[in-house]
Amino acid sequence: MSRLPVRIARWSARHAWRAVAGWFVFVVLCLGVGIAVGTDQATSEDFRVGEAGRAEAIAADGGLQRRPTEHVLLSARSGRLDVAEARTAAREIGARMRALDEVERVGEPVRSADGSAFRVAVVLKGPELDGRKNVGPLLAQTAKVAEAHPGLVVEETGSPSISKGVNDQRGKDLALSERLTLPVTLVTLLIVFGSVAMAAVPLLLALSSIATALGLSMLASHLLPDPGVGTNMILLIGLAVGVDYTLFYLKREREERVRAGGRLGAEALVELASATAGRAIVVSGLAVIGSTATLYLATDVIFSSLATGTILVVAVAMVSSLTVLPALLVVSGRRGERRAEKRARRGKPARPIRHADGTGRLFGALLRPAQRRPGLTLAVSVLVMLGLAAPALGLKLIDPGKDTFSRSIPAMQVYDRLNAVFPELLVQHEVVVRSAPERAPEVRRALADLDRRAQADPLFAARPEPAVRTSADGRISVLELAVPHPAPSAEAIASLAHLRGTYLPDTVGRLSGVESAVSGDVARGRDYVAHERGKLPLVIGFLLLLTFLMTVWAFRSVVIAAIGVVLNLLSAGASLGLLVVVFQGTWAQDLLAFDSLGAIASRVPLFLFVILFGLSMDYQVFVVSRIQEARRGGMSAREAVVEGIGRSAKVVTSAAVVMVTVFGAFVALHLTEMKQMGFCLAVAVLLDAVVIRLMVLPSLLLLLGERAWRPLRPSRRTPPQMVERTSVAGAVENVS
Repeated sequence: MSRLPVRIARWSARHAWRAVAGWFVFVVLCLGVGIAVGTDQATSEDFRVGEAGRAEAIAADGGLQRRPTEHVLLSARSGRLDVAEARTAAREIGARMRALDEVERVGEPVRSADGSAFRVAVVLKGPELDGRKNVGPLLAQTAKVAEAHPGLVVEETGSPSISKGVNDQRGKDLALSERLTLPVTLVTLLIVFGSVAMAAVPLLLALSSIATALGLSMLASHLLPDPGVGTNMILLIGLAVGVDYTLFYLKREREERVRAGGRLGAEALVELASATAGRAIVVSGLAVIGSTATLYLATDVIFSSLATGTILVVAVAMVSSLTVLPALLVVSGRRGERRAEKRARRGKPARPIRHADGTGRLFGALLRPAQRRPGLTLAVSVLVMLGLAAPALGLKLIDPGKDTFSRSIPAMQVYDRLNAVFPELLVQHEVVVRSAPERAPEVRRALADLDRRAQADPLFAARPEPAVRTSADGRISVLELAVPHPAPSAEAIASLAHLRGTYLPDTVGRLSGVESAVSGDVARGRDYVAHERGKLPLVIGFLLLLTFLMTVWAFRSVVIAAIGVVLNLLSAGASLGLLVVVFQGTWAQDLLAFDSLGAIASRVPLFLFVILFGLSMDYQVFVVSRIQEARRGGMSAREAVVEGIGRSAKVVTSAAVVMVTVFGAFVALHLTEMKQMGFCLAVAVLLDAVVIRLMVLPSLLLLLGERAWRPLRPSRRTPPQMVERTSVAGAVENVS
């Protein structure tokens, strides 16, 4: 494994400018081709799961699928509503909307039960998810009518305008996260390297990797449709991992430079660093890619998009660290050599070479408990982590629908006002039935009976007559039932249970040879959560197995692999417990600017486990690699643990600071789901880098001693003082 990175680094070092130019062309080509082919957006069909998905497929078969619908709300600006003016404005709305190419039909004005408002339903052409692309002209016409009737409040909301508002807000949020993370990342790198040039390299490579991955993701969307979340993941993971890989490589090259004492040229130093850091980057990158790939087992369009974005940006970051980074280091090193030669010709003394960073006081203090009392340190650390994980036992999951979106979106504010005067619009259940055409009258009678039963249930909203639509060929019928409660509420969930568990089986369900299913806002969310719960054991099982096997392959030790899996579970459990404490309750709402859902977004736990396992392998690989190097250099198991963790502590923590900054910036976003993801990942990385890698891991390895490395075959012992000489001699031999 170590030979391939060295070969790549050797070529890049000897053809530095070709490597830099080739990388630049690769980035431009990927981004350019991606923009040229565009993104294949996911459609409604890609989101279908469970019974709700089956119902939607049946409805679409008869041309009765959901259409993107907007509602124009007309109310008094002050005092009582002027009914005559409101009707005039409603007619004007209807005339303007019908004239638009984007509009399929406009409903008649409907007055609220309390008489305080009117609404006009406008159905757009095209699929449900295309609404946000086409809603702009409708919003413009609504604004013109509002301007023409200053005595009225004329405003618009609906799934298309809400979706557009969420998309616009997401774009602003991502720009905000960039403004927060880039300066902090740069400052962190400046502290680590003490050089603007060296600090800029990881940042530039990470940004170029992100640009490349964005282009490749556009191409990949034609195989796996993009639901609109892939870009978020590329930005979230790309900056963190891209900086990390470059940081580890740069630190190792600097260590080798100090160790060589000026006796080696830039090319030899790069080759030397690639044999260790390069191998670790390959193993780490493959581990992240393999772990993330388990998300495909969830058979969910969103998780597939998250997996694709993560895999692409990690792969590109790995390639950039192995190819263009060595070239940049050689270019920088040669400039330094030329400056040194000029100083020598002028008779000036050579600048002293900065010694490689040791453990340092802070990290030495953190490692001291594990060194002196490993048993006690291990017990206390594990108990603390288990205590943090305990609240995860009370985890509740919810599918975050539009009721959970930020109220800073104008369309969401109108949505609340619309539902306050028209509560029957809050939730719609759709009962879909497919039968032979000649049985259509029988199906309609059964649906009418179902409607009567629902009308007698206080959980449902009353309607003057059943809202039944039938396809032109008579095969498919859809009954709409209104529920005056928001989708996440217990009442709305109970109404679905009554419908699926009692009313449907007792009516339509008694008809033989007739297929029926229920969809709607609540059904979609409940079925989605159930789908994810069902896939969770499969994904987690494969994730644990894959992580274990990759660690065994990387370090040839079953014990080390088992330790890695257990420690990853520990950090994931602790971060999930903290997520439940912070977001499932209400005490932190004002502090973090969110409205508690009383539950965790259903995608977050699975996403957390998969991504965290991959990212934790970063630290596991780099720390254990240093320990393994020390062992192969002749140190005892105890000496190797202290040396390896001490050597890697500062760089691992610096990398963690970058990751925590990137993930923590997402807590400042508006979307609650993104807040939860960012918070959970930031906490997990912090716990993993500090508690797990500086306390739990060294304590455990010190207690196990040589047993931790079984069945790894022991290498020939070399006196510790000969390790550096062997390294330098090998590099000189390579150069010659």
